[in-house]
Amino acid sequence: MKKISADPPQKDRSASQEIDAIIRKTAGWRGKTLSQLRALIREVDPAVVEEVKWKKPSKPEGVPVWSHDGILCVGDTLKSAVRLTFPKGAQISDPNKLFNKRLESNKVRAIDFEGAAIDEAGLRALVIEAIRQNTSKASD
Repeated sequence: MKKISADPPQKDRSASQEIDAIIRKTAGWRGKTLSQLRALIREVDPAVVEEVKWKKPSKPEGVPVWSHDGILCVGDTLKSAVRLTFPKGAQISDPNKLFNKRLESNKVRAIDFEGAAIDEAGLRALVIEAIRQNTSKASD
């Protein structure tokens, strides 16, 4: 008997619905963390555009991407972490020292969340700064 899915076929889904499906598919604390990060990003920037990019055989569902005049950050679930990557992270002030991955890069910075509480105030500040970086280039 064919399994009936609650999700519409991928080609018929919006990016937000695809992200909903990614969160549902991600078990345990990683799904909950990705959901919390998404909610915080959307709260900080109600105009944020959600997309799903980089679908490949090893990750056919792709990865969630949040944009505002360019990519703000990318969310990815790893085996033991949820990673939030900021493509322009090296240009962003991080007074709370949240960035803990890709520190050697001249452009990108990332945060691996490994089940601990999210520093919401610090993350809000990073998202606001990422928006500022993207919108300032648009007005240059």
